[in-house]
Order: sequence, then C-alpha cells, then structure tokens
Amino acid sequence: MATTTVAPRYLPTLTDVVVQVQVPVAGAHHLAGAGANQPTEMGEAPELSELSQDQLANRIMQRVDVVLERRLREAFSKVIVEHTQALAPLLRDEIELVVKESITQALARH
Repeated sequence: MATTTVAPRYLPTLTDVVVQVQVPVAGAHHLAGAGANQPTEMGEAPELSELSQDQLANRIMQRVDVVLERRLREAFSKVIVEHTQALAPLLRDEIELVVKESITQALARH
C-alpha cells in the first residue's frame, strides 16, 4: 500500500522557486521560467542552458533560502500565538493558586 506525503504549506515547491529566480541581464533583471527567451530592454536574455548547473543551483538555493525563511517565520509565529493563547489560562490558574497559598501562609503567620 503506497502512501503519499504532503509537504507543509510553508515549504516552497521547486516551481515556486524556479519562477522567482532572478537572472541578471546586462543591468536588467529577467525572471527565469517566465519567458526566459524573451528580450529585455537592455539586451537579449541568456538561455537557461547557458547557465552552468552550479550557477542555476546556487540561484535556486538562494531563492529557496529566502522563501523558506519567510514561510518558516510565518509558521512559527502562528504556532507560538496558538500555544501562548492555550497557555494563558493555565498560567493564570497557576498564578492564582500561588497567590492564594501566599495569602493563606501570610494570614497564618499573623
């Protein structure tokens, strides 16, 4: 029985990354994957095959890092808020218990 794993929402897909990779072209920027063969104002865009595998991998990984960091920050923020909201009543109850015990001990001493 085969199981499929669904990636978390905050994890970018390769297509998200490739479409957003910036390829500098003679002082202008051109989006790879979004018409990479179309000319720009400053000149002709290079073919993706002209980029070395290392250059392309490096540019994709830079974009993955940026997108992943942003999405992780969003996911962590959401989790922290949810846990803080869940902990608040428990912490209040604990503080109330400690205050009552402190008052009881203080009254017993006098």
